[in-house]
Amino acid sequence: MVTIKDVARLANVSTATVSYALNNPSKISKETRERVLKVVKETNYEVNRIAKSLKIKETNTIGIITEDITVFSTPEIIDGIDAYAEENDYHIILENVRLYKKIGNNYQDTSKVAGIISELVGILLSRQVEGIIYVGAHCRDVSGIIGRLPIPIVYVYCYTNEESSFSVNYDDELAAYELTNYLLNMGHKELGMITGLTDSMQSQMRLEGCKRAFSEHKVAFNSKYIRAGNWEREGGYQAAKELLSLSQAPTAIFAFNDLMAGGVIDAANEMGLNIPGDISLTGFDNRECSYSYTPQLTTMSLPLSEMGRRSAELLLGLIKKEEEIKDKNQNLKLKCDLVERESTLSLA
Repeated sequence: MVTIKDVARLANVSTATVSYALNNPSKISKETRERVLKVVKETNYEVNRIAKSLKIKETNTIGIITEDITVFSTPEIIDGIDAYAEENDYHIILENVRLYKKIGNNYQDTSKVAGIISELVGILLSRQVEGIIYVGAHCRDVSGIIGRLPIPIVYVYCYTNEESSFSVNYDDELAAYELTNYLLNMGHKELGMITGLTDSMQSQMRLEGCKRAFSEHKVAFNSKYIRAGNWEREGGYQAAKELLSLSQAPTAIFAFNDLMAGGVIDAANEMGLNIPGDISLTGFDNRECSYSYTPQLTTMSLPLSEMGRRSAELLLGLIKKEEEIKDKNQNLKLKCDLVERESTLSLA
């Protein structure tokens, strides 16, 4: 039986290029596609692939369920999944739940979410996908949303507490620890923090990372410099107004996401304060707005595409029953990267 690797070798291209030639020809040149299709025809590759899938019930297809494709993190995650799938001769079927538009912010109502998801899982199973990747709208525990399945599942940008569950996320605590270290090393001991919603796991883990950095620097952690935001620009603005009005205002503010950092810029401008001359500022997420702000924002970049790739790698390993996958850490946490721009100034 001819494989995609055989076609790639005979056409002198990569396996990804063979996949493009068959499924997404706009990504390669006309000449390259013609060369690949010539080999495909000569080797009967497509006929062999269909016959093989019917015989052994392998479809080389995985399903993706995304809670909300409009969330900033989701497109890059899906792109990473798609890239890894193409490289390994797999295809994807994407189902977008549009969860926010259906139930708003009430993600914790597991019964409502489970009912919506169950129908999509059934659709994917009817299409004979070999595994599923579930992409959360934000990082949280989604235990109970999906019951036991006859095929493997991997969670990304979310997780479950179920035994033998596989998930891929980024390390919130480590990222906040490193960003706080960065500010402390610049001499900012009076550090303001604008958290997200107080019941958010992301807020809690980032706050833990901040506290660890303060402890290791042997600097007192002052809770008077903490304000709760709401992940939105308006929440950052209100929190910043309070912090910057203190009799001893902080020398720097760590906003727990880039949107709230935009609110800090609004407040500083309104109060006649210069960033970073009067107040240093950092965000978190490295969203597009972070480099369109004035000044451009120092922030933490999330490994979204790599999270997608690693989730696909895990899923394909589970599908193929690779023993080394089972021995790996079942709940991966990838490292974020500091992106230093123009919004911070050293006091050291």
